Amino acid sequence: MRSPLEIGTRSRNSIWGAFLVMGMVSMGWVPRIPEIKDANGLSNGQFGLVLLASSLGSVAGAQLSGRLVHSFGSRAVARIAGFVMPVGLIGMGLSTNPIMLVITLFVMGFGYASMDICLNTQGVAVEKILGRRWMSSFHAMWSTGAFLITVIGGVIARHVSPSVNLVAIGAICVAAFVPAVASLLPPELDGHSGGVEDTQAKIPLFSRSTFPLWGIGFGLLGCLIAEGAASDWGAILLRDHMGVGKGINASAFASFALAMITSRFLGDKALDHFGPARLVKLGGYIGAVGWGASIAIAIPLSPTHPLIALIIINFGFILAGLGIGPMFPAFILAASATPGIAPSVAIARVGVIGITGYFLGPSLTGALAELFSLPVAMFYPVAMLLVAGYLSHTIKSEKK
Repeated sequence: MRSPLEIGTRSRNSIWGAFLVMGMVSMGWVPRIPEIKDANGLSNGQFGLVLLASSLGSVAGAQLSGRLVHSFGSRAVARIAGFVMPVGLIGMGLSTNPIMLVITLFVMGFGYASMDICLNTQGVAVEKILGRRWMSSFHAMWSTGAFLITVIGGVIARHVSPSVNLVAIGAICVAAFVPAVASLLPPELDGHSGGVEDTQAKIPLFSRSTFPLWGIGFGLLGCLIAEGAASDWGAILLRDHMGVGKGINASAFASFALAMITSRFLGDKALDHFGPARLVKLGGYIGAVGWGASIAIAIPLSPTHPLIALIIINFGFILAGLGIGPMFPAFILAASATPGIAPSVAIARVGVIGITGYFLGPSLTGALAELFSLPVAMFYPVAMLLVAGYLSHTIKSEKK
């Protein structure tokens, strides 16, 4: 019989793999967003409105999965989510009308939030079993998957249709999720209560015990709004307002994702060195200022100096990625430490607020782009990144 340490090590490796695949599924459509938007006949404002379906799906997924994980364990729920996410991605690639796109975005959002709750619950438990930080590196694997699939999508964009591209990614990722999920922590080790009510499975919307989760959730909301805008609007910003061609216009999010990979692989040591609250504060302020400045400089510069403008805009996306990278792990660990509430339920409550922002943020950005322009609208996620830095004061020490 394996010891808990052996099981924890094996599960850590599986969480790395599952986060890698999750990043590939969730970001697989990023290089093809301009084509999918055009294929469904949507303006910027309409596209932003359609993206609300992902937000609704994520709310439903996070709310339901938190309770299911508390009752049945995170591995069982992850098995289902591992099929739901790729189905949503495949449907997005095949969509030719707004209704189908809305349905598939809802499915994607539902599966994404469910898998996210499961893997973060597993990550909190693995850290306790192994006695050291791993959460930032788990999310680094998500960023690695997102980066790889973005680069691959950009390279093949001129040769393969969005439908073939996304169907292939979905099929491969279904096959990859199966072995990764099978090796996750069993129910008796993943921190869920399984009906033993030492922690709450269903928590009130407002109460003294849940008040800290709102501050943490809004901090997470700010950084995920910024992250969602970088992924969903980066390619369109470069194509429509800087004249950057197909494939190369994916460089903004590729730069962003690569920066997140770097900061997240270094994030576990950085969290110990600076402390979660200070690291989030620095990341929010520096990332927001650098990102905003790059947009303000690069857009008007692009007609006369396109290469310099491209370098500047990508540098801004890099600063944003470096700043945002450790934020998600820090806020999730803070939520899991909330006294008297099961980690999965606390993560789910914060996730309802924060993950919703990941999908809702791009929709609001699209609405602002319709009213003003996309370059102006991008200062909304920049401002929300500043808010995330400010709300670093809600982060307290995790439970030991």
